[in-house]
Amino acid sequence: MLIFVLPASAQKSTLIKNVMLIDGTGKPAVKKTDILIEDDRIAKIGENIKSNTAQTLDLKGKTLIPSLISAHTHVGTLKGTTSNAENYTRENIIRQLKHYQQYGINSVLVMGTDRPLIFESGLRDSTLAGQLPGARLFSAGYGFNVPDPNPGSWMNLLFRPETPEQVPAMMNKLAVLKPTTVKMWVDDHGGKAAKMKPEIYSEIISEAHKHGITVTAHLFYVDDTKKLANAGLDIIGHSIRDKQVDKELLDLMKAKNVVYIPTLTLDHFAYIYADKPEWMQSDFFKNSLEPGVWEMLSDPAYQTKLKASADYQKKKKDAEIGLQNLKKIFDYGITVALGTDSGAFPERAQGFAEHYEMELMVNAGIKPVDVIKISTLNAAKAMKIDKDYGSIQVGKKADFVILDADPLTDIKNTRKINAVWKDGKQAGK
Repeated sequence: MLIFVLPASAQKSTLIKNVMLIDGTGKPAVKKTDILIEDDRIAKIGENIKSNTAQTLDLKGKTLIPSLISAHTHVGTLKGTTSNAENYTRENIIRQLKHYQQYGINSVLVMGTDRPLIFESGLRDSTLAGQLPGARLFSAGYGFNVPDPNPGSWMNLLFRPETPEQVPAMMNKLAVLKPTTVKMWVDDHGGKAAKMKPEIYSEIISEAHKHGITVTAHLFYVDDTKKLANAGLDIIGHSIRDKQVDKELLDLMKAKNVVYIPTLTLDHFAYIYADKPEWMQSDFFKNSLEPGVWEMLSDPAYQTKLKASADYQKKKKDAEIGLQNLKKIFDYGITVALGTDSGAFPERAQGFAEHYEMELMVNAGIKPVDVIKISTLNAAKAMKIDKDYGSIQVGKKADFVILDADPLTDIKNTRKINAVWKDGKQAGK
């Protein structure tokens, strides 16, 4: 329940008193502090801050964390139990951006499945300028994939080079859109497709870097990851799940500053509904779903089909390897960032997925304070927006979530959202 309501004529200064602060940098929490907000930025942090003009909010008993940043999502193509190009409308996009914000997420990066609408209408730029409600939409534009004569409708705008020579012209078209990163699909989707050829993905990386743009890869295998890292890949967009990562790969990733976005929930959502997890009954989960999806997921026939699938045990094993590899990668000092692939399909619940991802990271053996950093500052760094976003520090945008309980004692307390603030104002007020 949102209990702190700003008047319609909101003041430009707000003084938050007596809050427990987890600032997103990985530093220990400050049990009781004050935060002065001037316009849309943080002006002061400390004890006993005074102001004669600021509206004062006493948040004793509350916890404040930076707003979450999800660096791998899909927005606009999902509606109800369908995911297709026809769903991609201004209304649907804004609805989903508002939905993400209700879950404490003020910035999302859409990974390669956007369409001309958001660029030609200025919708993407309007969200980034704070002119529209909901989360800011950062975009990878149109991604790169392998040739396919019959692509699914929501992926039919992807670039599909057949030769390396075709890549530069395609990259020039993409670069005009000023994408946050370039997305490319590299693996074979469980043996169902041909892998992208090394000479093509190497050219994609090379051309993107000429434009000053990072490259993110959808991948699965250790061996592919080594080749991609050697080719200059910037961001790994999914868990490495075929086997344990080895020292060779860890050394490569660290030396080349590769960022790792594990999307653990993707693997869990592929089988977990057959196990009927307790959280399926929570309002926090149910409210995150599109209409009709709860009925689909809770249908015994759907759950039985999942469990009877020949891939059921493999998917569980993939998910476990993903957890183990995350811990190894994190412990090696490689940057890990939050991303979930939420919104790609109905079972990947937008908003809930991000909080569940944080729980899975803790289950992997990462401390809650580090998980919060992964989900805020590290995600901002992956998207190169950490100058303004990702942590509660003087000079940065006043983007944060007020919680009713301490997530350091239980990471699931990030779900006890009291209020979400964006650009120095309480969202939705």
